[in-house]
Amino acid sequence: MANVITVTALNRYVKTLLERDSVLTDVALRGEISNFTNHYKTGHFYFSLKDEQCSVKAVMFRRDAQNLAFMPQNGMRVIVRCRISLFERDGAFQVYVEDMFPDGIGAMQMAFEQLKEKLDKEGLFAPEHKKPLPAMPKCVGLVTSKTGAALQDILNVTQRRYPIARFLLYSVTVQGNEAAPEIANAITRLDKGGRVDVIIVARGGGSREDLWVFNNESIARAAFASSTPVVSAVGHEIDFSILDFVADLRAPTPSAAAELVMPDMEAELREIRRSYSNICKEIQNRLQLCYNRVRDIEAAPQLAAARSLPLGLLRELSEKADAARAAMHGKMDAAKGRVAHAAMLCGSLSPYSVLARGYSIVRKAGSVLKSSADASEGDRVEVQLAAGRLGCRVETIITEEEL
Repeated sequence: MANVITVTALNRYVKTLLERDSVLTDVALRGEISNFTNHYKTGHFYFSLKDEQCSVKAVMFRRDAQNLAFMPQNGMRVIVRCRISLFERDGAFQVYVEDMFPDGIGAMQMAFEQLKEKLDKEGLFAPEHKKPLPAMPKCVGLVTSKTGAALQDILNVTQRRYPIARFLLYSVTVQGNEAAPEIANAITRLDKGGRVDVIIVARGGGSREDLWVFNNESIARAAFASSTPVVSAVGHEIDFSILDFVADLRAPTPSAAAELVMPDMEAELREIRRSYSNICKEIQNRLQLCYNRVRDIEAAPQLAAARSLPLGLLRELSEKADAARAAMHGKMDAAKGRVAHAAMLCGSLSPYSVLARGYSIVRKAGSVLKSSADASEGDRVEVQLAAGRLGCRVETIITEEEL
């Protein structure tokens, strides 16, 4: 007799069988979306995938759904990467979707238009947000594959136009599931690094599917957030991506991007030489004009009259200066005579002149004696001679009457 088990045990056993199957853990499944529901509270997508004969329930959780570049719709043909399991509670066999891609031109175009309309409404394409490119970039950031033809095209054009340019290459995968986060991260890293003046995101030509990664929303937002100008150079001239609309400049090809970003050094040198020649000619013309004006003014009668006027004033000034010098010398001579006369007078009145003739001055206690009555016998007196002094004692006093 068969073992009796519970429904829970059955569902759990079947779920285990499905999840242990290596084939069912990573499946690429093609189908048409039906019964699509965007659960507004959880953000999960619930839908069915069907083909001409069968259908299967599917769920895409919010963490994966929010990374989609488009909004799924009923009737849209898609390819999903998923794992197969069982919803244990209901015993429902279903597909757990991790990524989704439009299948066919119609679905891809619909996804493209959806994302384009969304970003346009947010202002990511607005002209006022476009940043100008530097006239002569010192360092250019490159986001592309290091083995791709786009890199060589850019380097070849640069070598011809602007060989002194420097590059900072951030090598990335340019197609496939892992390409979008790599490209978005490269743009952000180059911008935050502050070493580059402009960023070129480049990829050579390819099918629409090959170029689809550049319609990724994360790449578009990284380019919009960059403070460094971003140039989109993806595919050929007829190829358009969401990045083209967000970038500050769209180049039809990687080679054209190099043409637009790099100045033509030879053309710049020719322009410098032409400007230098024009400046020299302008200076010569101005000098000639100034020379002609000076020559005309020099020949004018007013200038001749102006020249004669200062000469007369100079002669008059010279004569007055001579007269002033003569008057000054005369006054100085008269003053010298008066000083000499005063000196002679002072000399004749000086007591030293009298002493020189044999006279003397007698002092008692520092006072000059003018009469014999001012002294007494035995007084000490000082006699001032023309040359030297004598200390004496009064021995005899002879009055005026006794003379």
